[in-house]
Amino acid sequence: MSDTVGKVHVHSGDEVVVINGKYRGKRGEVLEVSPKEGKVIVKGVNIVTKHAKPRKQGEQGGLLKVESALYACKVQLICPKCHRPTRIGHTFKTEKDKIVKYRKCKHSDCGAEFK
Repeated sequence: MSDTVGKVHVHSGDEVVVINGKYRGKRGEVLEVSPKEGKVIVKGVNIVTKHAKPRKQGEQGGLLKVESALYACKVQLICPKCHRPTRIGHTFKTEKDKIVKYRKCKHSDCGAEFK
């Protein structure tokens, strides 16, 4: 789905909103990122039912509700300052003789920087 394999605009722990598909408008926290596949797992989004077989003596099998991966291009980051879905830009700053890359909110009235 995505052209750039290996680059994902969201990180684990970010709050995102789904921008299209069955779960459009639903917000959640990114639990896991798979840059190689260009996919993310978002808490409470894209729930699927898995059949689990009991593996040990006395263990219960059955149906489990689990979050499944969806393409990263279908989610948009929510700015921690203005709490709106936003595209992100990048800025670079020097801290202690190291260049640090920051993500930046693209809204003109916000412009918040975050890691």
